[in-house]
Amino acid sequence: MTTKRAYEDDRFHDECGVFGVFGHPEAANLTYLGLYALQHRGQESAGIVASTGNDLNLHRAMGEVEEIFQPGVLSKLKGSSSIGHTRYSTAGDKALLNAQPIMIDCNKGKVAVAHNGNLTNAGEWRRKLEHRGSIFQTNSDTEVIVHLIARSQARNFPAALGDALNQLEGAYSLLVLTAEELYAVRDPRGFRPLALGKLTAPDGSEAWAVASETCAFDLMNAQYVREVEPGEMLRISKAGLEPIHFSPPKPHQFCIFEHVYFSRPDSTVFGRSVNESRERLGRLLAREHPAEADMIVPIPDSGVPAAIGFSLESGIPFRMGLIRNHYIGRTFIEPSQAIRNFGVKLKLNPVRNLIAGKRVVLVDDSIVRGTTSRKLVRMVREAGAKEVHMRISCPPTISPCYYGVDTPTREELIASSNTPEEICKYLGADSLGYLSLRGLRQAVNDTAGDFCTSCYTGVYPTDLVQLEVREDAAKIKEVVTVERES
Repeated sequence: MTTKRAYEDDRFHDECGVFGVFGHPEAANLTYLGLYALQHRGQESAGIVASTGNDLNLHRAMGEVEEIFQPGVLSKLKGSSSIGHTRYSTAGDKALLNAQPIMIDCNKGKVAVAHNGNLTNAGEWRRKLEHRGSIFQTNSDTEVIVHLIARSQARNFPAALGDALNQLEGAYSLLVLTAEELYAVRDPRGFRPLALGKLTAPDGSEAWAVASETCAFDLMNAQYVREVEPGEMLRISKAGLEPIHFSPPKPHQFCIFEHVYFSRPDSTVFGRSVNESRERLGRLLAREHPAEADMIVPIPDSGVPAAIGFSLESGIPFRMGLIRNHYIGRTFIEPSQAIRNFGVKLKLNPVRNLIAGKRVVLVDDSIVRGTTSRKLVRMVREAGAKEVHMRISCPPTISPCYYGVDTPTREELIASSNTPEEICKYLGADSLGYLSLRGLRQAVNDTAGDFCTSCYTGVYPTDLVQLEVREDAAKIKEVVTVERES
């Protein structure tokens, strides 16, 4: 039995999406819809906590949102406020015990937390707390937050939450639910996105929604209001909205890869249209690395907007020369007979009569290990392409991310130890062009240096404390070595 993820591990993965609702009688149902729209941010597990006003009720499970939240499950999650989480693990094992939201019952009452991001000093704090007698139920960095909240000596909950967060480093966009209030919190550097929306309850009153991406608001006709600001704790209660700034200002470090790949093109992230950014990436890529070709072909789906931009700028026709199979199940049987490039062919198939005899430019958002890109180049050549040129709408990725992105180790990233010329040769392409860092910043209008580009520079904005190395790194490295030799 072969899992779907086995053929997608040559991509970056954001580890989760969060969604919350306050002041609507259908809070859990709306949270389900919000998580459904954010499913691209995590597919391993999902959970929803709903508040009746007196108590919190939780349901979470492994799998995708639609599988987990059947009508019978949602009917038990009653209340007018709710938070939800869909997860792709970056810190902690892939197991139900690490599924979120995490809920505790402590001296502050029942508290549920949903976390998007990664804490760089979580390991250090975990050891300190265990030494002081804390008992951890998970190995997720998010549990450190709830222990620090419970141990805070602050007199009220917002102060306890602020006290806990001021001891942490790294990336966190949080939703925190108590029996009577919902808190939306973003770390002082603003690594990960978090947006506020407004909708109307059946009785005509105002209700509020908070989401990792604005595309989640569209399903319920919620109106995008603004971003939760870096360093802001937005307290949402029956009294309305109360913005609390819990931390001194720090230089902004918005994750630029949200605009390159993670976020859906129909979202507004960090105050900017994602689709607009990606088309701009493609236009600038065409200026920096022009190609004489007959067609521009995107690697679907993430390469489509940049390929459109490349086509518009270059005047070379845009063609869907690769068709994606959107209906791959969570598991499937791999044939015992060896089929060349089986995994890639299962997901993408070339339109042979379109490609044959043509000079093709393949546009993608990134190259991680290079194994999938190599197979794609080979597949397009086998379909009869005369030339195959690769164009990538971001700079070479040379360093791992420690702020909520599931990236390989530095040694596994092909660009960390190979020049673009060497990578081009490995891929078997006729040419390879990466967008420059300057072009990337220009595409997202980063005139103030507000975006984090650590994965392209190796320069990190925080101290990296006790970072865990993935246990399967050596195995993956061995696979990459075999691919290179073949």
